[in-house]
Amino acid sequence: MTGSRSSDLRGAPPDRVRDALSDADSLSGGRGFAGLLHDPPNREGPVLVRDVLGRQPLFVEKRAVDPASGVAPTDPGAWSFDRTDLGEPEPAPAGTVTSRAGTERVWSLPAEEAVDPERGQGAVDRALDAALGDIDAGCDAGADGDDLAIAFSGGVDSGVVAAAVPDAPCYVAGFEGCHDVEAAREAAAAMELDLRVVEISHDGLVRATREVAAATGRRNPMDIAIAVPLYLVAEAAAADGVGRLAVGQGADELFGGYSKVADPVGDDRVAAETVRGARTETVRTLPNQLERDVLALRAAGVEPVAPLLDDRLVAAALALPGELLASDGERKVALRRAATDRVPESVRTADKKAVQYGTYVSRELDRLARRAGFKRRMDDHVGQYLDALLAE
Repeated sequence: MTGSRSSDLRGAPPDRVRDALSDADSLSGGRGFAGLLHDPPNREGPVLVRDVLGRQPLFVEKRAVDPASGVAPTDPGAWSFDRTDLGEPEPAPAGTVTSRAGTERVWSLPAEEAVDPERGQGAVDRALDAALGDIDAGCDAGADGDDLAIAFSGGVDSGVVAAAVPDAPCYVAGFEGCHDVEAAREAAAAMELDLRVVEISHDGLVRATREVAAATGRRNPMDIAIAVPLYLVAEAAAADGVGRLAVGQGADELFGGYSKVADPVGDDRVAAETVRGARTETVRTLPNQLERDVLALRAAGVEPVAPLLDDRLVAAALALPGELLASDGERKVALRRAATDRVPESVRTADKKAVQYGTYVSRELDRLARRAGFKRRMDDHVGQYLDALLAE
């Protein structure tokens, strides 16, 4: 391997990325990659790469995207893993190669036919074993500590991750009395885990909102309400000397965890009218979501570890028939079956609330907005409140 520096590429070794580029292999093994690849096959000069699910954020200076600017996207200072390093950051599209010649889509999600249920479940079982067996695979060095902790909400996603490393401390954030904290306490007791609760206050919510907005560039109520609890969990873990935080991200998108996937017909949130089609739509939202989450976690001082986004598990999930995604009122069917004997039945079957609601963060942002004079009768009153708050 010549001319490659590990700091230029995150998530995978350069040789693996070169092979993935040569073969146009979207799921080449690992948990995503992004960065500057030196000596790419069949191309002149270095290129910027970002995997098909955008599991590693990557940004390019806006003017460098214009071939007439005279600045190449691969030039020093024209790209970064951190958007705050750039004046006008533009996300590099997931699944692409970017160079002076422009941006080329190289990797796309596999669009294979569904396998039969027995084969599909077996593939998920094996892939989950493998992904959890090397939970630290692809984790970059550079965080302040080497210890691993778990972002834990008491559901099956974080439950299977925590069960793989039972000695790791678990963290949950939320306002007093919220669903996620109570669910995490019950699940941690059932699994005999060390749970640490981060109680959110209004002052903490305001502070974290500003810090998340600065790190991610997101200012809308939904993104803020999702990222703030994750940021506060990561911040607490980092304060305890933790350098890596394992998360359950990706499970809902890959395995059919949303109501719009379970019953897509007539749901205006998806265009598809089949469970598999709606699931594919939600998977395609992952690059945008993961950019936000990874940037928030890194801003809080930890490096994320996402075993449920392992290529082996992604490939197995994408091949599932609809009945193993959502059926008879049950969601994430294959994942829940794979979790049998890994977690207690109460955790395996637990209902999950979206993090913004399960932590009460959305509710309390609404309360703060109304206290500040932004009433519900106003259009997007929480968004207006956030604009005012972030302008201070």
